[in-house]
Amino acid sequence: MTSMTLAVILQTACLTTGAKTYAEAHHDNAESGRPLVVLVGADWCPACRDMKNSALPQVEKNGVLAKVAFAVVNTDRDRALANKLMEGSSIPQLIMYRKTSTGWKRQSLVGGQSPGQIESFLKQALESTVIPASAVVGR
Repeated sequence: MTSMTLAVILQTACLTTGAKTYAEAHHDNAESGRPLVVLVGADWCPACRDMKNSALPQVEKNGVLAKVAFAVVNTDRDRALANKLMEGSSIPQLIMYRKTSTGWKRQSLVGGQSPGQIESFLKQALESTVIPASAVVGR
């Protein structure tokens, strides 16, 4: 019963941060050109829970998450995808893929991060992201 309650709480937390499935966020990235940002973590990880339940909702309140295609990937439920996305095995990892004038770039933050650190990471990357003109016109 406790694990069921925890799963419901964590799924609710995903919804409050606007998190999508990886497939949905990837599709959003392809259509809009917005950076793809993925939080890779696990339910049992205290730093992962803190980022998902506290830090990221604060970043969302400030409007920064609305500028990216955001997803959460659980290492226990989707190990193959998590292994493809992560560098190393430390969690949480906040990973961003973005298109720049010189091609695709991957950046990441590893370990628990404060809302300010996350916002700084996202804003810095957003400034150098190339968004296709077709995506801008359509918005």
